[in-house]
Amino acid sequence: MAHKFSGGCDHVHTHADNEPIDNHTCHCSVCKRVTGQDTTHVVFLGHGDLAVDDSDGMNRQPFNDQNPDGPLELCTCSTPIMLDDKQGRIRAVLPNLMGFAAGNLPDATYHAFYDPATGVPRPDDGRPVDEGLRPEFVWPDPAQPGTCSLAETAPRR
Repeated sequence: MAHKFSGGCDHVHTHADNEPIDNHTCHCSVCKRVTGQDTTHVVFLGHGDLAVDDSDGMNRQPFNDQNPDGPLELCTCSTPIMLDDKQGRIRAVLPNLMGFAAGNLPDATYHAFYDPATGVPRPDDGRPVDEGLRPEFVWPDPAQPGTCSLAETAPRR
């Protein structure tokens, strides 16, 4: 059966049939460090919306090496596969790095974590530019309610 969105590598496949819950171009220092890119297209899907066919075949490491106890893990095989939220709220993919064909996921709708103090010019492509995630974004409930507060789980720059 064909899925709306699919990615992964030759060994571990991911797929989703629901629309993303957030879709942005990220300017944060963590994404820059991990990817080596100036900006990164990041797509958040509900944790249960992104299926993985061989989760035991992935290696897991902290996404942010400067916050190793943070909620996001980078899951890899022969290539990066996804970001997995240990709290069960989201799974995230970086389409150009995680096996998604060009155009397989919608384009980013805004710029997140833009910091003018970096000296990088403010994006002027007509999409909104925010200092964090879009103001109306609400983190989904964790899979195990009561494990944390929003302040503890907000992405860090």
